[in-house]
Amino acid sequence: MSRPEAKETVGGLPAGFDAPVFAEPWQAEAFAMTVALHDKGLFSWTEWADALSAEVKKPGAAADGHDYYEHWLAALEGLLASKGLAAKPDVDAMAQAWERAAHATPHGKPILLENDPRAAD
Repeated sequence: MSRPEAKETVGGLPAGFDAPVFAEPWQAEAFAMTVALHDKGLFSWTEWADALSAEVKKPGAAADGHDYYEHWLAALEGLLASKGLAAKPDVDAMAQAWERAAHATPHGKPILLENDPRAAD
């Protein structure tokens, strides 16, 4: 095995094989939500692939793909809106509520939507 080939494998596995699949927890959650919603029959894989493809092909997408899961999330939100399941303003309002709750939650404590300072409004 040549030196370049040795760098590509570790213990017989391809380089990067043991790297995390998701860079951030929200990416795994978006992935899981997509699978769960498909499993409930809310959309087909063809519909999902079309929605994700349309997002990834939009101008401004990073050439290195580091924004892939941002496109994934946008595709999921768009698909849910097109199906009448979650309107964009409702999704945005919920995301803002979670953001406020996160900022209001002490470090190390679970983030709960009830922690949103505007929850009582």
